[in-house]
Amino acid sequence: MLGLLDRATQLTERKPESSRAEPPSCETALSTTVLAAALLFAHGQTTERTVVAATRLGRALGVAVKVLPQWDELIIELDGSRVSQAVPARPLGVDMGRVLAVTTVIDQICDGTLPAGAAQSALESAGRLPPASTPRFTLFAAVGAASLGVIFGALDAMSLLLIAMSAAAGALVRRRLSGFSHNPLLQPLCAALVAGAVAAVASRFRLSDAIALVAFCPCMVLVPGPHILNGAMDLARTRIALGMTRLAYAGIIVLMICAGGLFGFTAAGGQLAIAGPSPPLSLIIDVIAAGCAVASFGTFFSMPWRLLPFPIAVGMLAHAAHWAVISAGGSAPAGTLVACLFASALTAPVVDRLHLPFAAVAFSAVVSLMPGFFLFNTATGLVELVSIGPGAPAALITSIAASSATALLIITAMAFGLILPRMLYERLRPFPG
Repeated sequence: MLGLLDRATQLTERKPESSRAEPPSCETALSTTVLAAALLFAHGQTTERTVVAATRLGRALGVAVKVLPQWDELIIELDGSRVSQAVPARPLGVDMGRVLAVTTVIDQICDGTLPAGAAQSALESAGRLPPASTPRFTLFAAVGAASLGVIFGALDAMSLLLIAMSAAAGALVRRRLSGFSHNPLLQPLCAALVAGAVAAVASRFRLSDAIALVAFCPCMVLVPGPHILNGAMDLARTRIALGMTRLAYAGIIVLMICAGGLFGFTAAGGQLAIAGPSPPLSLIIDVIAAGCAVASFGTFFSMPWRLLPFPIAVGMLAHAAHWAVISAGGSAPAGTLVACLFASALTAPVVDRLHLPFAAVAFSAVVSLMPGFFLFNTATGLVELVSIGPGAPAALITSIAASSATALLIITAMAFGLILPRMLYERLRPFPG
């Protein structure tokens, strides 16, 4: 430690006394770097970009750092020494507004427009930015769920109204729960339970002919897509432990969504039934609904209003490519792969300039391609299989296997299609550091 302090003193003595402000001590520079990295990591930035940003910031503050990301903490140590700091940081949330603000502060420090002495307070202010307001969050939850309902074939007004009301109620429940519980699993569980109960009531009173869509479209807005994508990217970069933990976390959330929806549906007296295939839509309706869904997920991830047009445009173009592949006779996984490759190729060169996390923007653009329909049918079929027992017909088992296999193929196609162009771009155009 004394050697590090002597080195910092020597660096200070070499600089002209009047040319610039005194650089921060090694301890201050390290704590500032730790804070910035923790904020990025906890709010949805990819692990690779978090590491690059922390390394760049440390260099600007006069220290060379090594970043060691783990699921529950970030460890940053001074390169070549045993001096390090660890801070609790779990990548549980996605907040593009905070990532944007933190990255802007880092750029200002590196460019010399923000004094190093003001870095700590600026980063703390960026980390306290509020999420999207509750009215906006609730409105776009309703819009997003109804848009997904259109994409999956619910075209009657009553079904869309039920979907929108259910999603809005779930959004209010999520915001209410966030005020007194920090458990990340409680919110999707309760919101899905609301969706299942609303669908069951609609089924009992015969309010809609698309009960399955009324049940699972509000649940679709709860899917943890950025966590799946970030986990897959960590695996691709051989951060095996972190990647597997991210995917396990996302899988538990999906399990909570399915459990909440099914429990709410059965508890309210609904009768489960596997949904049929959705009817084909015209290109115009499909693309417009996809754009609305993208706008809703951008709101969930607290994207600033002025930046929403970019992912909306990308999502609409990607969904048009998906529609074209399906219309030409291609399979759902093939259409998803083409659309995600297209969306990632458009998104990869832009997100760094906009200071936004890639996973959140890319997933927002292709959220309507998530295989919620097949996941719902898999869960419904498993419940029906358990209730029937050994006498279950072979057609039911075949349906469960087909739905689960299709869902897995679509998720794999999404992960591969979104990751490949991004990693190629990072290899060809590395982030300045």
